[in-house]
Amino acid sequence: MSATPQITPSSWMMIMVLGMIWGGTFLVIELALETMTPFWIAAARIGFATLLTLGIWRATGGKLWRTQEQAWLSLIIVGALSSAIPFMLLSWGQQYVTSGFAGVSMAAVALLVLPLSHFFVPGDRMTPRRIVGFVIGFVGVVILIGSQAFTSTGAALETPGRIACLGAATCYAISSVVMRRLPPIDPIGLAAVPLIFGSALVIPTAYLSEGLPPMPDPQTLMILAFLGLVPTAGANFLRVWVIRTAGPVFMSLTNYQVPIWSVVLGALILSEPLPSSLVFALALILAGVGLSQYSALSRLFRKS
Repeated sequence: MSATPQITPSSWMMIMVLGMIWGGTFLVIELALETMTPFWIAAARIGFATLLTLGIWRATGGKLWRTQEQAWLSLIIVGALSSAIPFMLLSWGQQYVTSGFAGVSMAAVALLVLPLSHFFVPGDRMTPRRIVGFVIGFVGVVILIGSQAFTSTGAALETPGRIACLGAATCYAISSVVMRRLPPIDPIGLAAVPLIFGSALVIPTAYLSEGLPPMPDPQTLMILAFLGLVPTAGANFLRVWVIRTAGPVFMSLTNYQVPIWSVVLGALILSEPLPSSLVFALALILAGVGLSQYSALSRLFRKS
């Protein structure tokens, strides 16, 4: 692991791709909830992803640690907090909260990562400029989501649902920092092994809490396969690479993009109206990103 995060043009490209992929994930989860229970959605999602990444890892040699230093406990923590637990929390919480609140919760990952990285990740220091930039970006996300950001659904379990969404955000933040601190490790193995640990946790939990899963129809099966293969397996490879090279603070910028892509994809796919606040919110988000990543952007433009 490099002590100082290395932010390159490919790093920016990867977080843009991740933002687009995850921006459409909440919609897909909502479709899956129409016919599947929440924990079995999480189990199917991580199950599909595990099979794919494990196959790729084994095909490339199946090696893991690159030095004598190993950190199995940290790897198990990454597996639990980067997939299994947040997948279950989000799938359960989205039954009782608005999609807008779920989006704000994911944007909060950036604010949670900032102090954690300051104390635990070399080179990712918390500076006044970074703090102001991340807060401006977060305000932009709230404005973009608008009235849905904190609107009540009236559901009896709305408060626990909100806590579950915020708990998922906290899991993502902690797992990103722990992943960055791991000793030298094969990136494909790092994508695969935590999913194995995550599957070992979420599948028994789904069975114990919800019983046997309902038999999915072909459309639901395709939705579950998509959730497992694209926003879980595919995006997980990119997430691992960005965190290990550019650091968790830079990776957290993806969470400011997710609501933007969610709104844009909703307009393109579902013909939803674009909010009038889009331009203003987008300006705030971009300003926040630019301010928080001023040094990285300066180096990028100097090179070009």
